[in-house]
Amino acid sequence: MKAKGTVFKYGDNIDTDVIIPARYLNIADRKELATHCMEDIDTGFVKQVNAGDIMVGGENFGCGSSREHAPMVIKESGIDCVIAKTFARIFYRNAINIGLPILECPEASEGISAGDKVAVDFDTGVITNETTGESWQAQPFPEFIQEIMAAGGLVNSLTGKK
Repeated sequence: MKAKGTVFKYGDNIDTDVIIPARYLNIADRKELATHCMEDIDTGFVKQVNAGDIMVGGENFGCGSSREHAPMVIKESGIDCVIAKTFARIFYRNAINIGLPILECPEASEGISAGDKVAVDFDTGVITNETTGESWQAQPFPEFIQEIMAAGGLVNSLTGKK
């Protein structure tokens, strides 16, 4: 699996209430819910994001509540991958469960800027900043998690749906 897109970059401690504010959690439709992704810190995000784009964060990305809505709206908005220095553990697990590829790579998080074009090879863990020519090595997912991602999430991998 590979991803390639334009970067949206955020800082440290981006919590789930910033990713999807609690005031919208009564919205059942995923596409409509995703129209509020990141709106409290980046009002232009949903207007500018394109399918295949990449989100980059700092330390402790996805901290806060355990709501699975956070990785779901990121994925639904069109983001193909999130790269961060570190992820909150519950966000990490929720991202895998819904099939949102995420990679921890502090060096890439530091070296990538908003608007850069970045390519990610999930099989090897190589992250390449096509704007600057730099590349970094993240730890790729083990095969069983790659299978979950390829299926589009844990439920799909268990039921054979895609």
